[in-house]
Amino acid sequence: MARLRSQSWCILCAVTAMTVAALTMFLIGQPTANAQDKKAVSFINDVAPIFKESCFACHDAKKRNGKLDMTTFEKLREGGANGDPIVEGKADESELYTLLVTHERRRMPPRDKGEAVAPAKAALIARWINEGAKLDPDIDPKADLVKELRVRWRPPVPPLAYKFPVIINAMTFTPDDKQLVIGGHHELTVWDIETGKLVKRIRTRAERAYALAFAPDGKLVMAGGRPGQEGDVRVFDLNAPPAQVVDGVAMLNGVDDPKVMLKQLVDTEDSMLCLAISPDGRRLAASGCDRIVRVWDISQGVVQARLEQTIENHADWVFALAFSGDGKLLASAGRDKTAKVWDLESKESILTFPDHQAPVYGVTLSADGKLGTSAGADRNLRRWNAVNQAKQVKAIGGHGDEIFRLVAHPKQPLLVTASADKTVRLWDANSGNNLKTLQGLNDHVYAAAISANGQLVAGGGYDGEVRVWNVADGKVIRAFNASPGYAGSSVQAPKQ
Repeated sequence: MARLRSQSWCILCAVTAMTVAALTMFLIGQPTANAQDKKAVSFINDVAPIFKESCFACHDAKKRNGKLDMTTFEKLREGGANGDPIVEGKADESELYTLLVTHERRRMPPRDKGEAVAPAKAALIARWINEGAKLDPDIDPKADLVKELRVRWRPPVPPLAYKFPVIINAMTFTPDDKQLVIGGHHELTVWDIETGKLVKRIRTRAERAYALAFAPDGKLVMAGGRPGQEGDVRVFDLNAPPAQVVDGVAMLNGVDDPKVMLKQLVDTEDSMLCLAISPDGRRLAASGCDRIVRVWDISQGVVQARLEQTIENHADWVFALAFSGDGKLLASAGRDKTAKVWDLESKESILTFPDHQAPVYGVTLSADGKLGTSAGADRNLRRWNAVNQAKQVKAIGGHGDEIFRLVAHPKQPLLVTASADKTVRLWDANSGNNLKTLQGLNDHVYAAAISANGQLVAGGGYDGEVRVWNVADGKVIRAFNASPGYAGSSVQAPKQ
């Protein structure tokens, strides 16, 4: 999927000692990179990551190639068809090690499954075995190693200045419509719309933010994760005191500071891709790669969210969610080429709209819940009956490539779409007519947002560039690249 395609990320630029000192509190919690050679090899910190990288794909609880499950220490030592693969203190007699370094055909990982384990990593496993193949004292032998590794993983620190632009997968206006919050690389950035300047950076565990929304109490909810590694939904207070202010930019630690990262609502094994808050502010829904839609009651505040129900209604990733005006119906869109409607009161599936015949990236419901609108890889905006039979009312073309986002204004009859054709379009939610085509971006547009007052629309793309347009006349009022410190931007500020 284009929205999730990978990009080479940049490393930290050289910075002065004074700047490093100023960033110290923002970087709190980073582990020491180099372990002492004399220190005993840790199974969970040193060996298990190699197993995850090279072994778990074939030796998990489901596949168990050779009848060997390596995803718990207990199962590893129970062994497979040939018994325990470890002879404590003797790496050269341990099948676990000898199969990693053999030049014979029977190598692990198999030659048709990937590259051999690097010599340095194989040597580390040998050293661990020779030291007695011990399990760390704080690890339960029955513990799921995938989860244990996920819990211990530490996110990298975003660079002070980016050498390459960040992909923008999510954005939202602040409740006062004066700022834009934008997903970056292991961080959220906040930009002043009037000046186009960066005002805040919030470090996050998630590599990418895929959906952002402000709850009624002003707290920011983010769905994101590390593709193929983990996903989560977290709640942030962007008004929390910063750890430091560097060059006029407030630096917030959304990884370790409990005043910034207030709540983690869910932890999954792959990215969370979408979320929605009901118009009455009483419900929050989120979903992603695990196909499970979770619905929380947030009537007492999002930090006090209570899981209300889980829904398994799609056969593949869920890309978008939307509530009806009364919050009783929930629409979803997925990679299984369908849009669906779920009754939250009766906890039943109402209908499935299948006409896209391609991944569906966006969905909305009319205020009365009677009309659904969806968009996706087939380049069409499709309107359909959301009650009784899911009969298509109208197919609307216009975009020249895939439509990645569909956003509805909560109170005004206005829809916004963002596309790989480098445009953002405005639509009349009642008639389905195209009101304006907003141009100026130079790459696939993955993210879009509309201000609470309906006067501003923003779009952001693969190259990190952002445009903010005036809805009334379609003119660009602000343009910038949302990659802090990036010197390669082609953005030209609009004339005032």
